[in-house]
Amino acid sequence: MTYRASAPMTQEWRHFRLDVAGGVATVTFDRPDRLNALTLDVYADLRDFFTEMEHHDEVAVIVVRGEGRGFCSGGDVEDIIGRLLDGGDQRDVLEFTRMTGSVVQRMRECPKPIIASVNGVAAGAGAVIALASDFRLLARTASFRFLFAAVGLAGADMGCAWLLPRIVGTGRATEILMLGDKVTADDALAYGLANRVVDNDALPGETEAWARRLADGPTFAYAATKLLLTREADMSLQSAIELEAWTQAYLMRSADHAEFFKAQAEKRPPAWTGR
Repeated sequence: MTYRASAPMTQEWRHFRLDVAGGVATVTFDRPDRLNALTLDVYADLRDFFTEMEHHDEVAVIVVRGEGRGFCSGGDVEDIIGRLLDGGDQRDVLEFTRMTGSVVQRMRECPKPIIASVNGVAAGAGAVIALASDFRLLARTASFRFLFAAVGLAGADMGCAWLLPRIVGTGRATEILMLGDKVTADDALAYGLANRVVDNDALPGETEAWARRLADGPTFAYAATKLLLTREADMSLQSAIELEAWTQAYLMRSADHAEFFKAQAEKRPPAWTGR
């Protein structure tokens, strides 16, 4: 049961393509002629989409991908400069940077696992969106570029200076964010930034297999795991152990945990319900 107030769910997302099937929601950046660069409207839709996803019971997993030969080349300079920097004041710019950061915050707070299926270049904000996902599956020709410092901006943007060191370590993150050099798929795998690297034509199938496994699994347990991974990042060990104790005690009384033991006794796969 999902409790909703009077505000309706969004029925149409105009600034990216959305397909929902079999418990998997696939977000496709659909501006291949611009390497799927993000406009102000795309940022706003992503923020609102990830906020709403917690309340969509029919969705268990979210996949983010790009149409064409790139994942996402970052913010669209023409759109942002033309609409914001050339015509807005300091408050407008601050509202924009806060909005872009809120996309990452909503991704990390969303209880559904998020898979970034990176088929090509992921640069700037595109690299951070992949970074904020729970899993990163890369085509062999994919790459990351954290370009902020290279254009005279802080290498830390949209939370990447918080996220990246926790994945690759502070030393490697400093190199990546300050120098802005290309991180190849093989480098990303070696650094721990990629979960898998596969041949280009195998990426859709690999993404589907991961999404299917997650959607068919114990989604209640997955949501709890994601929450703890995010919340414990700034906790003391004592606080983390206490939070885990409460969470585990709660899940020990869940329907999915009971189903595991029942299925084990009956020598069959569990029928997970996410309860």
